[in-house]
Amino acid sequence: MSTLTVDARDIPLDKDGYLQELNDWSEAVAEALASREAIALTPEHWEVLNLLRAFYAEFQLSPATRPLIKYTALKLGPEKGNSLHLNRLFNGTPAKLAAKLAGLPKPTNCI
Repeated sequence: MSTLTVDARDIPLDKDGYLQELNDWSEAVAEALASREAIALTPEHWEVLNLLRAFYAEFQLSPATRPLIKYTALKLGPEKGNSLHLNRLFNGTPAKLAAKLAGLPKPTNCI
């Protein structure tokens, strides 16, 4: 088990780098997780991360890629809810990486 240190707090991560406790998430934690992935979070990233957190609050699960794309298109429009846009933002693994940065569990059907 590894940890992420944010604001002098050690936050436990699972073997894949996801938060062990959903309640440990904050914007500072998201920034720290993103820097580990060599990503500088932009407003476009935050839009998707906040959308994912709302999806999780509603359905209690992290969406796989297809549902993520459909939900993003529904909420933010087709210009943002498409695989090209999400792959560009999240290094080709939008469902897994966006869930990680949003402090959510790994999507169940993602390898």
